[in-house]
Amino acid sequence: MIEKLGLIFLDTIRDASPIVLLIVFFQLLIIKKNIPNFKKVLMGTVFVILGLTFFLMGLEQALFPIGELMAKQLSNAEFIANSYSGSLSDWQAYYWIYIFAGLIGFSTTIAEPSLYIVAVKANQVSGGTVNTLRLRVVVALGVAIALVVGSYRIVMGDSLANYIMVGYIVVVIQTIFVKKDLVALAYDSGGVTTSTVTVPIVAALGLGLASVVPGREPALDGFGLVAFASVFPIIIVLGYAQLINLVQIMNNFKIKTK
Repeated sequence: MIEKLGLIFLDTIRDASPIVLLIVFFQLLIIKKNIPNFKKVLMGTVFVILGLTFFLMGLEQALFPIGELMAKQLSNAEFIANSYSGSLSDWQAYYWIYIFAGLIGFSTTIAEPSLYIVAVKANQVSGGTVNTLRLRVVVALGVAIALVVGSYRIVMGDSLANYIMVGYIVVVIQTIFVKKDLVALAYDSGGVTTSTVTVPIVAALGLGLASVVPGREPALDGFGLVAFASVFPIIIVLGYAQLINLVQIMNNFKIKTK
């Protein structure tokens, strides 16, 4: 365990060093100014490297194995036989997988640091108009729905391209009709969901499910859930914006009629 932690620590230093060197290069040679609060910046860099090391260790030792294990257990033929009387080829037989996928998608997205940062910045820039918690919940619902649909696709063996194509067609149509000041935020909200917390569990869920469902190949069917987790939050956030706009129009209409 200690040896593994040391290897991850060295890998983290190697991965983070280009970013640190680039910032130092621009600060000292391009901007030609000393780094302000150098001791704090140095201490923060050390904390980032240590935090990433322990986080990556946790992902490898816990989160990824748990996601794959849960998918295999919930898709196990013996478990399904105790909770469903039909055939294993029926999509309804895997309803516990859909429930677990939705709940794990919601919870991991709420815990996603990158989404929290975007939500906080959106709240600051909008002067409090965009509620931080509300945006995180809406995006988390989008990921939850995405993983349910993505799990259904794996069970049915449908083409990933068809689902993603339809999803982005919906996004384009929504983009045309939604208020423009929320479009960029919706697109960013879709991007930040596929980050450090969500991706390992989502990938493990897809691979575990594809390895258990009869007739599925993990290399072909196991991947693709992350793509769902990118497009569906955009749809949900844009839809939420359209719903808010519709409510405002209806309220204004009621006021005018009075």
